[in-house]
Amino acid sequence: MHVMIIGGGTGGMCLAHGLKRAGVSVAVYERYGSRLDGLYGYRVGIDPTGNRALKACLPPDLFETFVATCARTPRHLNILTQNMHSTASFELRDDSDDVDAERSVSRATLRQVLFSGMEDVVHYGKVFTRYERNDDGTVTAFFADGTMASGDLLVAADGTRSAVRRQFLPDADVTDTGVTAIATKTPLTPQTRALLKPKVLNGLSLIFGTKGMVGMLHVMEFRAGEHNAGDYINLSIWSSHEHFPAGTAKQRGAELVATALRATKNWHPNLRRLFQLSDPDAAFAMRIATSSPVTPWPATNITLLGDAIHTMTPGQGVGANTALRDAALLCHELTAANRGEKTLLKAVGDYEAEMLPYGTARVAESLSNNGTSGKDPLYNPVTGRAALFAARTYFSLTDKVPALRRKFLDGMYAYRGTDAVLEAATSGARPRV
Repeated sequence: MHVMIIGGGTGGMCLAHGLKRAGVSVAVYERYGSRLDGLYGYRVGIDPTGNRALKACLPPDLFETFVATCARTPRHLNILTQNMHSTASFELRDDSDDVDAERSVSRATLRQVLFSGMEDVVHYGKVFTRYERNDDGTVTAFFADGTMASGDLLVAADGTRSAVRRQFLPDADVTDTGVTAIATKTPLTPQTRALLKPKVLNGLSLIFGTKGMVGMLHVMEFRAGEHNAGDYINLSIWSSHEHFPAGTAKQRGAELVATALRATKNWHPNLRRLFQLSDPDAAFAMRIATSSPVTPWPATNITLLGDAIHTMTPGQGVGANTALRDAALLCHELTAANRGEKTLLKAVGDYEAEMLPYGTARVAESLSNNGTSGKDPLYNPVTGRAALFAARTYFSLTDKVPALRRKFLDGMYAYRGTDAVLEAATSGARPRV
């Protein structure tokens, strides 16, 4: 059996590692020209579901490298006002366990880890254009450079704008949520460290600002040694499209930083200073999108994982962890098929029968979070003040009432997506399907 994976993102590369370890022939077709390209995005949170998937698929030494390259785990979840006044602060758990922990990793570093040892698997500069199914049951992928490749299974791991999905599921929609986000990256230096209080330095801080502007601040400090990628501060803001100039999503560099400064003109000077000291070349903006539910389809030699089938709003790394879960589950099914325990179509069908329900549920959960829709009352000039007051009151009460605090933290640590396959794969037992 030969598997072709379109896209070298987190899920696609995790799957590729798992298949290679299991002795399944696999090739990844990556549109960027090298492993150093496409390094967009900053922090991603890897929860126990993601940890289990990575441990199940990666070689042990590479999983150890992944753990070593993660940043210090935040010790506090802070709820702040735009003036940096504390509404609430919750103490978070540590990361002493390699699997049952919440981890923070740089997307760029994770990409480098996942491409390690895969020189014989990854083909760079391959922009997928279309596929054809062949009479012998194989499938052929065509690329913009005029080349083609054939295999037994084609896996779409090419993200939100998946070209494979457009051909395979033309009615599967990805819709705009009405929210624009701007993310910046500021080096952590003595100067920038002095701008933040200890709990903010050692935590993840959600900022509920006035006038419909929300922010997130996270300090990424790495272990000393060869894997240290340089400490930095992520400061992101988001709101409905109407709160930003037209064309913000296409802005880059100093122009985008200036837009962030205008959008936060009533914020604390220390927060604005972080924007001013940020690396303009690392700033980026995006319009948040989400997938619409899709109707199940008959299993074929085409399947999808991650954002290619269930794009969800960012937050808590749900999208990345769901893609990793997809990868581990599909790897388990394809490995069984490669051993002759089931047909390829049965393996794909079993994967999709499990993946579609939990993927749809994760998309719905991400949309149910406050602030993920441009129609949220928080962004409305009429209802915004009341919604902001309600949000701050909720967190203030939750912080002060022990029972509410415990319930809130238990909800945060409800490891959504954990399943028997990942549990068994991590422990070394035979997974139950």
